[in-house]
Amino acid sequence: MKLVRRTFVAAAVAALLPVVAQAADIREHAIKFAFQNPKEHPQGQGAQKFADLVAQKSGGKMQVKLYASGQLGGDVQTVSALQGGTIEMTVLNAGILQSQVKEFAVYDFPFLFNSAQEADAVTDGVFGKNLFAKLEPKGLVGLNYWDLGFRNLTNSKRPINKADDIAGLKIRVIQSPIYVDIFNALGANATPMPFPEVYPALEQKAIDGHENPATVIKANKIYEVQKYLALTRHIYNPQALIVSRKFWDKLNADERAVITEAAAQATTYQRGVSRTQADIAVDDLKKAGMQVTELPPAEIAKLRDKVKPVIEKQTAIVGADTVAALQSELAKLRK
Repeated sequence: MKLVRRTFVAAAVAALLPVVAQAADIREHAIKFAFQNPKEHPQGQGAQKFADLVAQKSGGKMQVKLYASGQLGGDVQTVSALQGGTIEMTVLNAGILQSQVKEFAVYDFPFLFNSAQEADAVTDGVFGKNLFAKLEPKGLVGLNYWDLGFRNLTNSKRPINKADDIAGLKIRVIQSPIYVDIFNALGANATPMPFPEVYPALEQKAIDGHENPATVIKANKIYEVQKYLALTRHIYNPQALIVSRKFWDKLNADERAVITEAAAQATTYQRGVSRTQADIAVDDLKKAGMQVTELPPAEIAKLRDKVKPVIEKQTAIVGADTVAALQSELAKLRK
């Protein structure tokens, strides 16, 4: 009787597996997926959704193991590991990929996007796909763009009520030249640093502050070591979901279909979670004791003026044609 019951259960489970998993040519794969935020962050939630979808679509043959909170190193180190084939996947600020393809720096231009929806339209369209195509010769394959949100500024010294209040602060920035240029232009002392080192550096007062979206500040408990949060929204971060080409080249067409389909569905889910949690995170940070300020339009205009030389410098580096193509896409969206 027990044997019959087990046989019946096994048959029922098999019947529930996606058709693609039953009919397709799918082999066993272990996929290491590394990222910087905790699993509870929208980045981690998106990664978990992706892992679940891959397991479902492959009938359990392809397993994604998540390495959250920078367990396998900072973003720069992780990208190098993808190129070497020791890590299969990551999701990170798209602008960091400028080290491989200079044009990716355009995503980090300050005050570029007015909304997350504008960013989606640009990254999901021809412009975003063309940039992803440039990654393949560098050993990386771009799948989709996720959401991290608009970046804001924290510090432990004083509230930021006007543009000049940023002057003199030692601010941790992403390991990217444009971030260094932006915050130096604002009068701060920009300090590049891998994200896993940020919390202890803030705690030890080695740096005065840092900048990140509210969801990142909340998930990583930055409120424990920072008093002031200014909602500057100075950069919107599209997140690049990328795969090691060494891993990708080993996959057959059916296995690639599992990855791409799961990535597309996880992208829709992740964006929704991230944007829903953004406003909630600001309220939670207030409840946690952070003093939150929002600069008036006149002060934001001053910030924009201060970073104009940075945009001019980076346009020359990125390429005027690339910047013009992006601006053209934005102009169409804003009509």
